[in-house]
Amino acid sequence: MNRITIAISGVVLLAVLALSSIYVVDERQRALVLQFGQIKAVKEEPGLGFKIPFIQQVVYYDDRILSLDTESLEVTPLDDRRLVVDAFARWRISDVERFRERTGTDGDFAIISGQQRLVTVLNSALREVLGSVNSNTVLSADRVGLMNQIRDQAARETVELGIEVVDVRIKRADLPEQNLEETFNRMRAEREREAEDERARGQEAALRVQSLADRTAVELRSEAQRDSDIIRGEADAAQNRIFADAFGQDPEFFAFYRSLSAYEAALNGDNSTLVISPDSEFFEYLNGDQYEGSARAEAGTRPVRTDVVTPAEQ
Repeated sequence: MNRITIAISGVVLLAVLALSSIYVVDERQRALVLQFGQIKAVKEEPGLGFKIPFIQQVVYYDDRILSLDTESLEVTPLDDRRLVVDAFARWRISDVERFRERTGTDGDFAIISGQQRLVTVLNSALREVLGSVNSNTVLSADRVGLMNQIRDQAARETVELGIEVVDVRIKRADLPEQNLEETFNRMRAEREREAEDERARGQEAALRVQSLADRTAVELRSEAQRDSDIIRGEADAAQNRIFADAFGQDPEFFAFYRSLSAYEAALNGDNSTLVISPDSEFFEYLNGDQYEGSARAEAGTRPVRTDVVTPAEQ
């Protein structure tokens, strides 16, 4: 009976020793085998591992990319406009041995210690990079380049910690509450000044266009008047030349035509009565049938009835 008990106890002891010497690392972890606090082995690949029971122990570290949100940080860019910045980082343990040496702890406590060290580095990088540019750059699309600079600087400073900084992003970059109203007023004043400048430039351009249009109109009118005067003068000259040629052939007819034109102008409408001397030259072609007949024949006009009142008849 005692032999059976001893055998069973031996089997159980061997099973316990076997189980105590085996450890498992999955794909999300890395493991360190420690012996009296000293690192004896590093297990980075997933699978089974072996250790000395009761003498060696295994500590696990997360091998995934971890996130870290920083607290609101106030930075001062080059233009002295303070900004409240919230950022977050993505990081992972790149060298588990160095990470344990720098943090001095194991497991979750090591992660917490590493995050505290990383926050200090990130805040320093945020102040240095954002303090070297204007606030407008931080608030514009150029912020992507700034975040890359912060990531690279933090990555360089955390290599000794066994940490790899994968990415850094700025979630929010706003003005402090006490500076918002002042900033809004300054922005409003700048926009109003820009609007005034634009309106002034627009009015200046409008005046230039109006002046050019007025000058062009004057030039066009002057050229048109000049051309009109030239054409009218040439037409009048041609008319006079035609009249001179025609009337030069028969001076008597020309005198008769001029008299008829004078009669037509004088005896027009209600003005059909003239007070004039009977022997006036104006009646040269009204005195005598031969003149009246020749006038009617040449001009082809109807006889004009005219009442002539002499001073004696009045």
